[in-house]
Amino acid sequence: MIAAAAAGAALAGASAWAAVGQPHDRGIDLQPPATQIMQDVHEFHTFILWIIVAISVLVLALLLWVIVRYNRRVNPTPRKFTHNIAVEVLWTVVPVLILVAIAWKSFPLLFQQERIPPAELTLKVTGNSWRWDFEYPDLGVQFTSNMLDEATARAEGRPYLLATDAPLYVPVDTTVRVLVTSNDVIHSFAVPAFGFKEDAIMGRVNEGWFNVDSNLAPPGTVVYGQCSELCGVNHAYMPVEIRIVSREEFDRWVEAQGGSLAAAGSPAQAPETAPTTPQPAPAGNPTR
Repeated sequence: MIAAAAAGAALAGASAWAAVGQPHDRGIDLQPPATQIMQDVHEFHTFILWIIVAISVLVLALLLWVIVRYNRRVNPTPRKFTHNIAVEVLWTVVPVLILVAIAWKSFPLLFQQERIPPAELTLKVTGNSWRWDFEYPDLGVQFTSNMLDEATARAEGRPYLLATDAPLYVPVDTTVRVLVTSNDVIHSFAVPAFGFKEDAIMGRVNEGWFNVDSNLAPPGTVVYGQCSELCGVNHAYMPVEIRIVSREEFDRWVEAQGGSLAAAGSPAQAPETAPTTPQPAPAGNPTR
């Protein structure tokens, strides 16, 4: 752990980290996206927001119209009827069309989130009470990340309750397959800037993926996440700090952690089989 922290500090000194993926006081919008998936989530959020605003304005206008036009003073003798086919068709068809529009935008996004493309790296995340274990199994890198204490965080100018003693490094423009599990209770590994959230359940491995877009989050960006499942008394003290770096800097970090790049990115080869010579069938078992 000491060697990992020293290596992280050395790399941090060579880069000016820009913390964009973190909450801010009086913030009213989603965090800036670092992946294309989160960018699509932003666009879907805007799409839904306009639908909500339009419905709210329409309902408010109808209420005001009814209040002004049909109050007791203006309309002392109300009309008496029980059905209006046009209105009934309208308030049935319009909500259906709204739901179809939402499905048209949301289903492709859900498909992209759940369909894991071919990955260059595999990251295993294990939740513990109350810390995170990270591992790049193909690279031989494994470490534990704990929340940075308040005094150190203040001294280094890093956000308390979000900064960690061993940040996770992720290369840009690289598809990372994420395996999420737990050693005890249910946790949830959530990184809002990635549009990523997976529950960590003991005895079960959930899968997800992300690909940091260098146009959205260039190298030198740091994003934060947290456990988003109420997991116990120290639930609030399980932050995730992810530093986005170039592939070259990521390779240097892997080597500093004692890992190896030899097996990374090399697809498994099918074993070669020697040609076989047809053998005659044994007696008493005629072939067809």
